[in-house]
Amino acid sequence: MEHSFLHSKKILLVDDETELRKLVIDILSDDGFANIIEADSVQTGISSAMHEKPDLAILDVMLPDGDGFSLMKELRTFTDIPIIFLTAKDEAADKLAGLGLGADDYVVKPFLPQELLLRVHAVLRRCYKLDSPLLELEGCTIDFSRAEVNKNGNIIALTAKEHAMLKTLSRNEGRIVSIDALCEALWGDNPFGYENSLNAHIRRIREKIETNPSKPVSLITIKGLGYKLVVRK
Repeated sequence: MEHSFLHSKKILLVDDETELRKLVIDILSDDGFANIIEADSVQTGISSAMHEKPDLAILDVMLPDGDGFSLMKELRTFTDIPIIFLTAKDEAADKLAGLGLGADDYVVKPFLPQELLLRVHAVLRRCYKLDSPLLELEGCTIDFSRAEVNKNGNIIALTAKEHAMLKTLSRNEGRIVSIDALCEALWGDNPFGYENSLNAHIRRIREKIETNPSKPVSLITIKGLGYKLVVRK
């Protein structure tokens, strides 16, 4: 059941090398992925992502009209899908840069088919719950499909910004999400100057999801770094 769930996800592959695209598509198709969109540049990648709404993007670092990092920044202005970078063996700095900017993983070229599949499966499994859009926290349940919180039987609506923030935090459950990354998720490519607004959103979210907002157990502040979401296991 899990494999069919993963294989139903739509993948955007952005690489300007025809042979490498064919290799990746063959690997994914042979595993059971049937919905793969190809693009060969930053611009076609943005256009494809806007129109096709993929669930995962695999981006090459080097592209003819820019690079994978600039493409990721553009994608982050309208989608929070997970991103895997394809990077050459001698591009260690690129790997670190990609992960620092918020990429979910990277695969070093040349790679074995099984390695690529393991990483794709792991990222999809981490970012998309098999059951659906419900997230269980201590004392409440978030339903992302309805943008609602169920807190002891009381239904509380989430605003679009609260929904986007919780989505970003849930994709990184148990891990610290920086203030800059949260501001970028909410306000796009120029997130500077929004920290006070972010703090106000954090307060309102805690009022909706925490039993005692002044002593949060789900949305935790990591002083000087950012925030993390603690999910009930």
